[in-house]
Amino acid sequence: MKKALFGLSLTILAAPLSAETGRYVLDPSHSQVLFQYEHLGYSTTWGLFSGFSGEIEFHPDDPAASSVTVSIPVMSMMTGWQERFETFMADGFFGATEQDMITFRSTHITITGENRADIAGDLSMNGITRPVVLDARLNQMGPHPIENRAWVGFDATATLIRSDFDLGQFAPFVGDEVKVQISIEAGKAE
Repeated sequence: MKKALFGLSLTILAAPLSAETGRYVLDPSHSQVLFQYEHLGYSTTWGLFSGFSGEIEFHPDDPAASSVTVSIPVMSMMTGWQERFETFMADGFFGATEQDMITFRSTHITITGENRADIAGDLSMNGITRPVVLDARLNQMGPHPIENRAWVGFDATATLIRSDFDLGQFAPFVGDEVKVQISIEAGKAE
């Protein structure tokens, strides 16, 4: 077992930092959106979306020509407390059904440094679409040692104002500013 893990480690380290141009599909088991907001000044409350879908049209030689689209079922939200989840899904917040989605579609990518970019796009949530900029970092690209195909991984952050999406109930007591952390993996479409 140790030899197999050592061999896998060498394979990962030896893999060139490169990827193929083309369409990549998000890996729902390794892609998450984590959000946080202040609660009455006493604590920071966290939530998570996971298991969503999306695609990246990735151009490693010209990253600014890349694009991304993501769809997140609203009801996939995890809050850690059932009553909070029910409050968020009720009228006054999302009023969500199984069909309701949060979507992001990139409109422009600006390279800001080595393996970094600002990804501008349209975020649609709760029936409202607003421009958002994600501060993104390419973590790794290259052949996936288990999937045996090209793979990419990114992290990104953004700050949203929930009242911009008609989700401002209880503000300002419950923070209107929501910090978002995104981590995704995507594999080359087969």
